[in-house]
Parts: sequence; C-alpha cells; structure tokens
Amino acid sequence: MPSFESRLAWLFVAVCMVAFLSACSTSRPPVAEPDVAVALFPEPSLDLIAFGSCVGQDEPQPIWDAVVAQSPDLFLFLGDNIYADTDDMGVMREKYETQSRQSGIRQIFASTPVMATWDDHDYGQNDAGAEYPQKEQSQAEFLRFFAVPELSPRWNQNGVYHSQTFGPPGRRVQVIMLDTRYFRSPMQRWPDAERPTIGPYKPSTDSSATVLGETQWRWLADELREPADVRIIATSIQAVASEHGFEAWVNFPLERQRLFGLIRETGASGVVLVSGDRHLAEISLLPADDPAGPGYPLYDVTASSINRPNRFSGLEPNRHRVHEANYKEVNYGTIVIDWTGEPTLRMQIRDIDGKVQLESTARLSALQSGAAGSNPGGVGSGGVGSGGVEWQSPSA
Repeated sequence: MPSFESRLAWLFVAVCMVAFLSACSTSRPPVAEPDVAVALFPEPSLDLIAFGSCVGQDEPQPIWDAVVAQSPDLFLFLGDNIYADTDDMGVMREKYETQSRQSGIRQIFASTPVMATWDDHDYGQNDAGAEYPQKEQSQAEFLRFFAVPELSPRWNQNGVYHSQTFGPPGRRVQVIMLDTRYFRSPMQRWPDAERPTIGPYKPSTDSSATVLGETQWRWLADELREPADVRIIATSIQAVASEHGFEAWVNFPLERQRLFGLIRETGASGVVLVSGDRHLAEISLLPADDPAGPGYPLYDVTASSINRPNRFSGLEPNRHRVHEANYKEVNYGTIVIDWTGEPTLRMQIRDIDGKVQLESTARLSALQSGAAGSNPGGVGSGGVGSGGVEWQSPSA
C-alpha cells in the first residue's frame, strides 16, 4: 500500500487535474462523479450506499435533507435524473440547468461522491431506445451535467455505462452502472383487445433484440470477472419483476436470461441489483433455486421516486415481491454493509424523513453460487416474507 506521503502527493495531483478540467469546462454545473480521485484511492470501503431515481427538476425535492443527513459513502442516480422528453438539446440543457439550481441537488453533490446512469426521460423520450435520434448529443449533455472528466472513456464511447471498484480485498465493492437505453431494441406492444397485463408491452419474440448491445455485453462479462466481494448492478429498469407489462427486462426474455446466466457463468458473487423507473419502491427476490437465476438469491431493490411518486395506482402484480405491498410515497434506497464478523447486507427503502419502510437482510456468504441452503436471511429480527427470505419490520 502506498505511504501516507505518497498518497498525499497523488491526492494533490488528482485535485489539480480536477481543477484544470473544471477550468476548461466552465459551462458545467459544479458537480462531479468520482472517476479521478476514487481511481487513485480505492482503499476506503463502502459501508452505506444510497440510490434513487425519477427527479423532477421543476418540483420541490425535500427528501435530499434525509439523504445528506445519513452521510452515504456513495449515491447512485438510477435514471430520469431530469424530465427532458425532447429532441431539442437547448431545451434539454435548460432543464439540466434548472436541476442544477435545486438546493438538494447541490447538497448531495457537495457532500457525496455520485455515479449515474440514465433512463428514458433524461435520455430524451418516453420509453425510447436505440431509435432516439439525438442519443449522441444527449449523452454529451448527460456527461456535462455530471461533470464527467474529459479523460473518462465515456466521452469516446457509445452509451453511459461504466463501473468503479471501491475498498481493499475482503471489503471490495464493485458498482456497475448499465445503460439500458442507447442500444435497446424496439419493444413489442400487446393489441389492446388481447392485453393480459396492466402495462402495454409484451415479451419480444425477436431473437436478435437486445437491451445492452454486444459491446456493452462484452464489457459487462469482463467486469463481472474482476475481483469483488459485493457487486451492485444498477439497471434503471426492473430486472426481477416480470408481470406488470411496463418497461422491464422481461420485455426481452432472452436478454433477461442472458443477464442472470452471465452472473452465474462468470462466477460473480455478491450481486445485488438496484433499479428505478416505476414511481414506487419495492424489493424483489429471485430465489436461489430458480433455474433462470445465478445459483443464489438475487435481489432487485427498486427505489423510485425522489419527488414524483405514483400514489394512486393499484398494487402492481409481482410474484417476486418480498413484502406484501410496495411503497408509494417519495423514497430512496440504501444498502448498508456490515463488514464485521460475518458480513451482512441490509437492503432498505427509506421515506422522506429517512425512516426505513421496507427492509431485507442477507448474509454475504449466501450470495454466492453453491452456498449451503437457499435462505439468505436469518440475521436480526423480523418475520418471513414471500420467497423464503427473512425480512425486518420497518425501523428508524
């Protein structure tokens, strides 16, 4: 490990690089992702990761007070970071500028490293994929808003996918931010008279249809082979939920199978999925014995929305939901990692005051292929929810 003096020297270099890049890009908001500094100093472990989605730029965002008060080690923006819905990049930039003036957004960027991906509304159009005509220009606006340094490969690649690994061996957390928009094939709709779901989309029958595109698939395979103890995969749309008929990985069943299969084939352990999009919050679980799964319990923690909740719809069908109901008020998610003794992960949905509304706990040792037994719980108090997982009652 580098000496303290050498780390200080590298820190000085990193600060100078960031200052230089900021001086060259005065039009960017004063916010930044951790590409430079974290890459130089990966030793500090992550104990608390927060995440959220669906952030209307024209509306109050009081929930940021609770997020900032928790002092997360990292915050993940899971998409719909603005509601642009336009082909006009002048309009999109104006909406990003409106977002950058929100006091809560400024608080989180000033206090917390962030990583970000997009969903449809900040990508450019509702439910859009590869067909969106302004995707290259939209990517530039996205990277500009998040102050991604010019040295980042994201300025020279198609799509905003990227990853970062934090912490020393034994406490190594890999965060993978997928891009489910740039390459995604068109979705197929049910005829109105035949629609069996509440949403309009049906599973695609096109064997060539893709969510990630081949370049991103190859990149993801390489990333999953990197050493890590915990892997957080951010996917913007839900991956485990499969019945509501709105946007989800299940609209491309072969791609969903490929995602779960790739986790299994690469031997990637400790995977937890985080998603947004739905304007509600819930925790879904694909059990260890599901033949489509990675060979261990696979959680998908959906946190949505920061300030645009869908309070009035009925309960969406989701046989993989851990709890009896979802949470429909404004919310954000947290993953709390306890590295002491036998490491555990507490996956949580929190409300506007930071109070836990939904929670599931898993031993890290259970989130690996071939782990004895299929129940990842057994930690702390609580009842047994659907899917054989132990969950804890809401707590402060």
